[in-house]
Amino acid sequence: MKAFVFPGQGAQFPGMGKDMYDRFPMAKEMFEEANRILGFNITDIMFQGTEEDLRQTKVTQPAIFLHSVILAKCMGDNFKPDMTAGHSLGEFSALTAAGALSFEDGLRLVYARAMAMQKACEAQPSTMAAILGLDDDKVEEVLGSITDEVVVPANYNSPGQLVISGSVPGIDKACEALKAAGAKRALPLKVGGAFHSPLMEPARVELAAAIANTDIKTPLCPVYQNVTGKPFTEPAQIKENLIAQLTSPVRWTQTVQNMVADGATDFIEVGPGNVLQGLAKKIAPEVNTAAGSIE
Repeated sequence: MKAFVFPGQGAQFPGMGKDMYDRFPMAKEMFEEANRILGFNITDIMFQGTEEDLRQTKVTQPAIFLHSVILAKCMGDNFKPDMTAGHSLGEFSALTAAGALSFEDGLRLVYARAMAMQKACEAQPSTMAAILGLDDDKVEEVLGSITDEVVVPANYNSPGQLVISGSVPGIDKACEALKAAGAKRALPLKVGGAFHSPLMEPARVELAAAIANTDIKTPLCPVYQNVTGKPFTEPAQIKENLIAQLTSPVRWTQTVQNMVADGATDFIEVGPGNVLQGLAKKIAPEVNTAAGSIE
């Protein structure tokens, strides 16, 4: 069975999407529609911008969404998922590619998400760090002992790789404690804020209103959502999980494990980069991985 997976923030690169724009009239049409919806020419930044330009919040998230969703469309008959999932932002791409969200609604939600997260980041300085070489339960135990600052597990990426999220003092304190507990490395990340933590609550409230007013249909296949790592097809449940996602951890390890348990043998990454292929191999070495291809 084929699992199609969609990357999140950090996968962007200068020139992304230009080949599809030039080769496929349908892709060009979708990119131009995106420019109209967003009210600025995101294609100029994607195709000619620098890495710094692509790091702007209002650009990064819609750019990755557009690359992923348009690639899935351009794959034609090669995009026949038995199941889909997306890492954080990628969940919106997965839902759109699977038909639960229209292209227009998906893009509007992603842009609303980006702007709401930016506002939350500006309201309270916060950050994230990658913890390598420690069991998940040990990380959770150490974080549980820090009670005077906000610091929580944010991304369960693969066994021995967990990203934590919280206040700046909380992350500093946690990194020291986790290194003392045996972590091989505790790496502060260059991010704008504490994504997937309680500090994103203002963004969650703002996005909840937008999601509530968006039509979500039954997807063409199960979509495994971040908040539980389990498959969903019922629109009301999908909405609930999307709303909870901003303040909940991304359970990617559990997602891949559940997909494999449900029969997934091939993981195809649809979008820029190859991070999810690497994580799939770490979580389930027996699976086949590939990049989504339009050849």
